[in-house]
Amino acid sequence: MTQSLNLASLPRLSSEVATPRYARDELRAGILHIGVGNFHRAHQAVYLDDLFNAGKDRDWALIGAGIRAGDRAMRQALEPQDWLTTVVELDPGANIARVTGAMVGFVPVNEDGRAIVAALDDPALRIVSLTVTEGGYCIDPATGAFNPNHPDIVHDAAHMDAPKGVFGVLLAALRRRRDQGLAPFTVMSCDNIPHNGQVAQDAVAGLADLVDPALAAYVREQVAFPSSMVDRITPATTDRERAILKERFGVQDNWPVFCEPFRQWVLEDNFPTGRPALEEVGVTFTPHVAAFELMKLRILNGGHATIAYPAGLLGIHFVHDAMADPLVRGFLDKLETDEIIPCVPPVPGVDLQDYYGLIARRFANPDVGDTIPRLAQDGSNRQPKFILPSTRDRLKMGSDVTGLALESALWCRYCAGTTDSGEPFTLDDPNAGRLTTAALAAKDDPTSFLDLRDIFGDVADAPQFRSRFEASLNNLWRDGVRATLQRYLNGGA
Repeated sequence: MTQSLNLASLPRLSSEVATPRYARDELRAGILHIGVGNFHRAHQAVYLDDLFNAGKDRDWALIGAGIRAGDRAMRQALEPQDWLTTVVELDPGANIARVTGAMVGFVPVNEDGRAIVAALDDPALRIVSLTVTEGGYCIDPATGAFNPNHPDIVHDAAHMDAPKGVFGVLLAALRRRRDQGLAPFTVMSCDNIPHNGQVAQDAVAGLADLVDPALAAYVREQVAFPSSMVDRITPATTDRERAILKERFGVQDNWPVFCEPFRQWVLEDNFPTGRPALEEVGVTFTPHVAAFELMKLRILNGGHATIAYPAGLLGIHFVHDAMADPLVRGFLDKLETDEIIPCVPPVPGVDLQDYYGLIARRFANPDVGDTIPRLAQDGSNRQPKFILPSTRDRLKMGSDVTGLALESALWCRYCAGTTDSGEPFTLDDPNAGRLTTAALAAKDDPTSFLDLRDIFGDVADAPQFRSRFEASLNNLWRDGVRATLQRYLNGGA
């Protein structure tokens, strides 16, 4: 018998579904999280659920928040199920379902962030965590620096009473807490950005520079922005996942989360007003977050980008199917081994080649059902963070960039909007229009794509990269993806 998920139905769920070992009224909110998506509910919320199940730190429950239409949809989905989420870990042959109860509320999602600002008047909320995507930090993609001319920043600098961007919301809330004599909350970024704590500080303080220099000084001197590295492959939820949950476990969940068994969280221990004891449930606290972060961004996220575009051009839908394709898998193995891993600095206690082996096994997990379209989306924000830094490092070292230039050429070819067989598809990117225009122009003049200087920056000026990119793109248009990949694997350009 199928049970609709809510607090009342928990005792009636199948014994195969683990449920919280604590009552909701035992929890008190200590964290407000902005950007309640699948990743957050498969990651931070699961770690907290583990902690609460162990009888620890039940004053660190979550309140959800958001400012986008997607946040409103998530709130509408979770409210009738009392903010509970079913998480299914997709270990081949042994899928495991659990209900997490770490979230105890969700701030109403309005046209601006005033409701979030008001909620943060509560001194019990000592941490604000963020998963607002790589593109949500108002930075210049080519330089990685804060962009004071970003539309969200310009708007919020002039409308601090009704901010619409996440950093305007944070700054308005911090200003109110300062003015009321309350301790500032800690801002904890959980997004895949190098030095994400510093990037978050730059965004909040950079906005404050436009509003009030004294407030900017307060942010820089009094507010903590710990860096973190987070990792768990979490595909988008579709009717396929809802049906599997209903048929296999008898649970009707409006928005369940399916994810791989692996998870990792590495944090800088910089929480002046306190934090939950997450080290007791597997979180690593270390001053070396940047090393773990760089390793993950280059090897895992860079690996995702490496397989996304050839697989997409070949019409492959699932990531595990891409990993089963000898040419796509061969491209990934060779690029990681020859060009990406050699420019990743050492990480304490980690063998980088073993780490890559783990990543490859995770990508190949057939039960996860992760998709190539998910990996291929938002390339204009992801390429400058996951691929081009490796290219830039190798150019500075005087090392070859044949494979990295081919990856960039594959992205360019993908941005043209058709597969190798000529089937059109929709490019999922906030800059889709100008990317497609540039990619189509590059069919005749390959280096014209490199004129997207806000993306490529100084990499576009390197003669070696330009020539490798031009040769690869010409090969892709003339000979197709498979022949081009085979030429690369055979040692050709």
